[in-house]
Formats: sequence, structure tokens, C-alpha cells
Amino acid sequence: MPICRIYICRRPVRCAPLTATHCRLRLAWNREHALWTPQQWSCVMFSDESRFSLQSDSRWTFIWRARGTRYHQENTTERHRYGGAGWLVWGEIILGSRTDLHVQSVTMTGHFYRDVILEQHVCLLRGAMGAEFLFMDDNARPHRVNIVDECLQSEDITRMDWPAYSPDLNPIEHVWDMLGRRIAARQPPPTCLPELRRALLDEWCNIPQEQIDNLILSMPSRCKACIASSGRHTPY
Repeated sequence: MPICRIYICRRPVRCAPLTATHCRLRLAWNREHALWTPQQWSCVMFSDESRFSLQSDSRWTFIWRARGTRYHQENTTERHRYGGAGWLVWGEIILGSRTDLHVQSVTMTGHFYRDVILEQHVCLLRGAMGAEFLFMDDNARPHRVNIVDECLQSEDITRMDWPAYSPDLNPIEHVWDMLGRRIAARQPPPTCLPELRRALLDEWCNIPQEQIDNLILSMPSRCKACIASSGRHTPY
């Protein structure tokens, strides 16, 4: 007797574009880190930027798929982040702590990243944690310019190798999702950019640290999921 599948109408999952090379490098990275202990992950500071806007992307695109196939390749759509008027925020998380949220209206540049982000935030925490400190940032162009590399070297900060197009491996991406949901749930919601800025700062502080710690401690599961998918997109 044939199996009857029930199909439901859902939006396709949005994922970063992956080439065969990306998949190969992601697979190698996850195999290298799959057996890391919680103690090793506790030394990693995960950092990222994200943009928050008063206008949301409605994403009114639907697909028909079978239950349990959400992350099958045919049910995903690859895209880069969209822009729009709003605030660019930057933050870092580490087991047991987080930095203040930095909110700015200007585009991130190499000089800004060095002068504000690294010197005013990362270097201070490196001094507090000692030699085991490991700094994670992605491969965005402002993060990889020479003046940033020179700053990290001069401050004796070790940067974690990070595979390109791997937001699913970075637990701070889920923190951005938490932050966005908290902003959307505010009553009344922000109606102008100054209100949005205050809401971002308030809600960043209100996210329970336990939830952030659980995301960091999920790194072994993230690595295993990426290995199981042969380096392609994961459910995270």
C-alpha cells in the first residue's frame, strides 16, 4: 500500500548561498570541532552584526512540502541579508556573559570595526580572560582588512577560523532572532528610529543569560548536524 504524504503550505527556509567549496570547508571545520568540550567552547566569544528596521520583510512566498522536509534543499531559498532603514547592531556572547549592544546608523568599515568594536570591547575582554580567549567573527569584508588583522596581532588575540556562509553555526544568530521577537512583541511597538534604538538596548539586556548559554552549549549538536548534511544547510 503506498504511503500517503500530507503536504502543507509553508514559506521556504532562507539560507545563505552555498557552493561545493563552501560545503567542503564547512564539513572540514565541523569535523575538526565536533569533539570540542564545553570548556573549550566556553573560551570562544561569538560576535556578529545584524540590522533591525521598522519595516519588516513580509516574505509572502509559499511552497508546498511534506511534513518533516523543512530543510530539504528543494524547500529552501538562498539569499543574502536585505538592507533597509534602521539600525546596525553589533554584540558578542560568551558562556556566562555578553557585551553591551552597540547600535549605530553608519555602515561598518574596517576602521570603525578596529577603533570601536575591537579596541573598546574585544580587547578589554581578552585582557580579562587571558591566553585561552578565542575570538570568533565571520568573513565579512570589514572584518578581514589589514588594519583589523594588525590590531588583533598587536593585542595577541587569537581569531577562530570560520567557514564562509555559516550563520547556522553561529549561536548569536539565534540571539538576534530572540531580540527581533522581543521587539515585535512590545506594546506599543516602536514607531520611530529613536524608539527602536531604546527598545533594542532594553531587550538585549532582558534576554536571559541561561538561554544564551544553552545556545553556546549547542555547538557540538550544530557540528554533528552539519556533518550529517555533508556540509549543507542545517536546521539551526
